[in-house]
Amino acid sequence: MRSSVQRPRVLVVALGGTIAMTVDQTGRVTPSLTAQQLVDAVPGLADAGLDIDVLSFRSQPGASLTIADIIELYGEITRRLGGGLTGVVITQGTDTIEETAYLLDLLHPGPQPIVVTGAMRNPTQAGADGPANLLAAIRVAASPAARDLGCLVVLADDIHAARRVRKSHSTSVATFVSPNGGPLGHLVEGSAIIVNRLPGRHTLPAPRDRLPRIGLYTATLGDDGSMMEGVARAVDGLVVAGFGVGHVPEPWLPALTTVGARIPVVLTSRTGSGPVLAGTYGFPGSESDLLGRGMIPAGLLDPYKARILLMLALAAGRDHEQISAAFAAAGGLGPVTDWP
Repeated sequence: MRSSVQRPRVLVVALGGTIAMTVDQTGRVTPSLTAQQLVDAVPGLADAGLDIDVLSFRSQPGASLTIADIIELYGEITRRLGGGLTGVVITQGTDTIEETAYLLDLLHPGPQPIVVTGAMRNPTQAGADGPANLLAAIRVAASPAARDLGCLVVLADDIHAARRVRKSHSTSVATFVSPNGGPLGHLVEGSAIIVNRLPGRHTLPAPRDRLPRIGLYTATLGDDGSMMEGVARAVDGLVVAGFGVGHVPEPWLPALTTVGARIPVVLTSRTGSGPVLAGTYGFPGSESDLLGRGMIPAGLLDPYKARILLMLALAAGRDHEQISAAFAAAGGLGPVTDWP
C-alpha cells in the first residue's frame, strides 16, 4: 500500500562561492558549478527520502554579493515558499555568510528554515567539504526540528543561528562559531538535534526604495577621529566598533556628539564576542559616556550584524527610539516585546 505521507521538498539555491568553484585557464579557481551540479555531487542524497528543487541564482565569489542580491533572492524564495517547500538551502562563498544569513533572518518571518552553507575547500582539493556541508544543510532544511528558527548556518555538522554566527578563521574548515551562546545544535547520524534556542525572532520588511548607507568605523590606537568624521558625512547611519566593552578615544567625543545629533550611531565592540556594557566605566569616551551622548548600544550584536539591522530599521522608517528598542531586543538587552 502506497504511503500518503508527503516527502519533504527542499529548494537548493546556488550563489557561487568556493563550494561551486573549478579551475579556470589560469590555474586558479572561480565559481562555475550550477545548483544541479552541486546537488549531483552529494553522495547518498538520492536515498535521503526527500525531493530537491534547484535554482542557480548567481555565480559569484562571496565578496561580490550585495545587499540588493540577497533582497532580490528573498523575493524569489518568498514566491516559491507558497508552493509547499519544507525548507530552503543557499550555497555561497563563506566570506559573507555571517552577513547574508542575518539579513535573510531579519527578512524571513515564516516557519520554513532557510539554511545557508558553503565550503572552505574547493571541489578540486583533497578533503573538499562542500558535499558534506550541502548534505547536512539539506537535512536540516528538511527537518521539523528546524522550523520556526529563522535563518540558520550549517557547516561542519554544526547548526548556528544567523544572529550569532561568525567566521573565525580564514582557512579552517571549522571556521564558523557562535561565541555568544554556542551553536543551536548539531547533525547527529544525519538528524538535526537542537540543543538550545534564541529567546525570540525579530523581522523587518524588505526595503522597497533606496537602501540607507551605513558606515562602519573601527576604533584603533591613536586615531584622532578625523577620518570618522569624513565617513559620517557620507552615510545615513553609523556603526562604531569600539575598544573592549565599548570605548573610544577621548578626542572623538566632539565629532561623535555632532554626528549622533544628525544620524543614529550604534555602539558595538571590535572584540568579536561579548557585549557592549552600559554603566560600568565613567571616563570620557567610556560606554556610559557615549550612551549619555545618544549612542545606541548593540548588546551582543557584533559590528557586521549591527550594520545590517540598522540598515533595515532605517529603510523601514524607524525612529531613534524604535531603533534603540530593536537593538535592545536583538542584542539581548531588553524584552522581545519591545521590537518595533
